[in-house]
Amino acid sequence: MPFGGGNKCGCCQKTVYFAEEVQCEGKSWHKSCFLCMVCKKNLDSTTVAVHGDEIYCKSCYGKKYGPKGYGFGGGAGTLSMDTGEGLGIKPEVQAPHRPTNNINSSKFAQKAAGSDVCPRCGKTVYAAEKVIGGGNSWHKGCFRCAKCGKGLESTTLADRDGEIFCKGCYAKNFGPKGFGFGQGAGALAHSQ
Repeated sequence: MPFGGGNKCGCCQKTVYFAEEVQCEGKSWHKSCFLCMVCKKNLDSTTVAVHGDEIYCKSCYGKKYGPKGYGFGGGAGTLSMDTGEGLGIKPEVQAPHRPTNNINSSKFAQKAAGSDVCPRCGKTVYAAEKVIGGGNSWHKGCFRCAKCGKGLESTTLADRDGEIFCKGCYAKNFGPKGFGFGQGAGALAHSQ
């Protein structure tokens, strides 16, 4: 601690005494100096974003240092025309668009042509609806027992010859038979 009673404020460089101290990233600040460097909002431990020696609210930090482009910085589904010049950001000059000669150069477009096919319905399985089980990709709605139609999870299925079953139906149809294997005295019988 320097002579004079306390650390120096990260904003005004004056002494910060214990009663008015806020610490962030190993530096001390006066409570009244702990403000966003752009919009001057009061900050706290949940709203501060640090960049070097500068502190920002999360909104101003995102506008100044976050990703740029459609859907970023203005909330979901919004497009802001703010170039950020007020935040000291120099607008980038966009290079002119030059289309490629390669048809379907996108990884996603190439994947769609050779994508997974659901073994139950024979239709394409896209990533948002994919469930993997029994070595195949299934639609969530098709991921059911082949016998009883019960919905399955990766931990509750058994597979045989490319088809999936609940453990109960699998045991009943393909499990061992005879005394001591669920078919003898004292066992519950499940008939259809």
